[in-house]
Amino acid sequence: MTHCPPGAVRVDAFASVTSRLALSNPVPLADACATDPGTVVIVRALGENPRYPELETTDGSCVPVRRGRIIAGALGSRQALRGFVGHPPATLARGDRLHLLNLGGVIGRCVDAARDMGEAIPVEVLGCAGRDGRIINIRDAALPEVHRLGTTAPIVLVLGSCMSVGKTTATLEIIRALAQRGMKVGAGKVSGVACLRDTRRMQEAGACAAYNFVDCGMASTAGADDLSSVARRIAKRLDADGVDAMVIELGDGLLGHYGVAGVLDDRKLIANVGAVVFCASDLVSAWGGRELLARRGLRIDVVSGPATDNMAGSSYIEAELGLPAANGLTEPGKLAGILAARLEKLVRVHA
Repeated sequence: MTHCPPGAVRVDAFASVTSRLALSNPVPLADACATDPGTVVIVRALGENPRYPELETTDGSCVPVRRGRIIAGALGSRQALRGFVGHPPATLARGDRLHLLNLGGVIGRCVDAARDMGEAIPVEVLGCAGRDGRIINIRDAALPEVHRLGTTAPIVLVLGSCMSVGKTTATLEIIRALAQRGMKVGAGKVSGVACLRDTRRMQEAGACAAYNFVDCGMASTAGADDLSSVARRIAKRLDADGVDAMVIELGDGLLGHYGVAGVLDDRKLIANVGAVVFCASDLVSAWGGRELLARRGLRIDVVSGPATDNMAGSSYIEAELGLPAANGLTEPGKLAGILAARLEKLVRVHA
């Protein structure tokens, strides 16, 4: 058995929310605890949840969460319509009981859950991770701030009416199609709850680089008032990577708790948007998306998602709402064609 020095703990699984920190065993514990979002906490699982059984680790793989497993995660919030609802505690001490709120290792106090999710896995706080006499926060490894954003490569902005309406599916198909057309494509996810899965899939689809809000020091964007800082950092970094175009997904919904509206209010960022894809769950949300975005001076270039699963929805969207419709799963070529035509001129101008 490997020796663990006093004041340190050996971790069984480093959650993906800590991936930029390159933590390793044994992990020193700070003398005190903090409740700031992003604080790295070491916890012991007190239970299991067969309906939500896994934890994503820093290499992108998933491991089952078993009772007694020691996990390094980070404090954060979640406000999922179809998942758990929770937030960091007001105070924190060793021995306190919190919960695992998501796959990526965000930890907080669960206050509610969608019925089919089961109960969030309870965890015991062993302490906060420390380094050089201070408590570690994922902000310590964040991309640098960008206070002013100039002209960048054109952005394809993908957003939707709520979670689980095909935003990531559409994002992946757009990346794949643009890359196949010879474009150097970058990708980003600005809002949501920590998880590496989506950015890894973006790279597998053909993105030369992909970043998300965790790269900007946030475990979750739930409750954030303004995510424009995150969007600017990601756009600046991708532009520095020399991309021809970037596909940026806004997780969760246009309305909700995840700070999407703040991104849309950043006029410097929006000036670089070359196309808007809106994923809608139904016809009402397709109409609502059009109206809400129009108030901000944005026009939807194509509607995707479940509202376009067959011609009953697609034909209505095109005839009554006056918007092109293309399903990311069944019509990826049509979706990409609409966007490629929109972007080609802008890419040439940027070049």
